[in-house]
Order: sequence, then C-alpha cells, then structure tokens
Amino acid sequence: MSVSLKIAIIGDYNFTYNSHQATNLALDHSSRFLEVEINYYWIKITEAAQLKTQMFEQYDGVWIAPGPFKNPFFLGGILDTIMLLKIPVLLTGESFKTMVEVLVSRHQLNPNGEKLISENLVDGQQFERLTLIPHSKEFIKIYENHNNIELTSSRYSMYPQLIELLENKIIDIEAYNQFEEPEVISLKDHMFFVACGCCPQISSTREIAHPLIYTFMKACHAFAKLAE
Repeated sequence: MSVSLKIAIIGDYNFTYNSHQATNLALDHSSRFLEVEINYYWIKITEAAQLKTQMFEQYDGVWIAPGPFKNPFFLGGILDTIMLLKIPVLLTGESFKTMVEVLVSRHQLNPNGEKLISENLVDGQQFERLTLIPHSKEFIKIYENHNNIELTSSRYSMYPQLIELLENKIIDIEAYNQFEEPEVISLKDHMFFVACGCCPQISSTREIAHPLIYTFMKACHAFAKLAE
C-alpha cells in the first residue's frame, strides 16, 4: 500500500479531551497496523461549514470527531453536504444524533414535529461502559476477535417507529447496545458512511488497533485507489 491517505477530522480539537487525543492515536495505530502512510488534519466546525463540496473531495476520508462543538448548529449542514459524496465517512460521539436528525429532515419523516430522538442519556461529560452487540454480518466479523466493551459519553433512544422508517430504506443497523437501542448505523448504498454514538477510538491501542478504525482506513485506501 503505497498511497498516502489524507483524512479530514472535523471537530473543535482540544488536547485536554481524552476522546480527541484518542482519535489521533487510533489513526496512528491503524496506520502502523495496515502499513499505510496517513496525514490527518483537524478542521474546526465553523471552517468546515464554509467548505464547498469540491474541498471535501480533496480528502480520502472524513471523520466527524466527538464534541463538544463550539458551534453545533453548523454540524447538520456539514453532514447534509458530505452525505452526497462517495467519500468514506466515520462519525463517533454526539454527531450520531445530528445524523439522525438530518436524515429525518431530508426524508420528511417527522411531519408532526414530534420528539423522535432523546437528549443525551449519559450524565455530564463522563464516560460510561457500553456493551456493543454486532448485528450485521460485517460488524460481527469486525468484532469477532475484539472486545465488545466500548466507552461512550453520548447515548440516545429513538422512537421505535422512527427506527423502522429509517431501517426500511435509509440505514442499516450495524450494532445495538445493551439497552437494545441502535448504537452503530450506516447509510445504505454508500461505500462507507458509519455513525456510532460510542467512541471506539478510546479502546484502540498501539498493540491492538481498533478494527472499526482500520476498517474505515481500508475504505479510505480503496477510495483513494479508485480516484487515481
């Protein structure tokens, strides 16, 4: 693998946040594991909101990092833009909820303006342990040799009817959590567009790169090869 990957990390980086440091480290772990050269660039939410479509297309992948975001209002517009691209995308953390809200709006799934997804069910900025239960064949394979205990600071509950509407034509549910709520979802008919409320990057180590992160990087590599 001789291609040098270029990854955009969208988020308001703060070195004091464990999840932000873990995002960088998880990419480094996967880079060594896959023996792929990688360059990643943090882009602030306000800056990303001003990028035109062709600017995103200069990257081989986009990672929406965990918050907190200084201007979360802009996140919906960013997701609305990159959902139209073929570029691999990974979301971890509270952007999971924003993705659901964007899909609801785009597909007009809430004509009565009801509350279809909860606020964050994790108290404060703390992390809680979460048991991830793979559902799809792809995720069963991803986690077959990896611990399924993850950490999360953002967890949401969705109205059952909304889950049914989304799963029918828009998303695939890749994994649930121990509360029987969708924890990892992906867009149908997309090369790689995965959102998870938990932060798998935190459990990545130098010795054992997280399989979801290096699966994302493999998708980025495949995308880069297609673009050559």
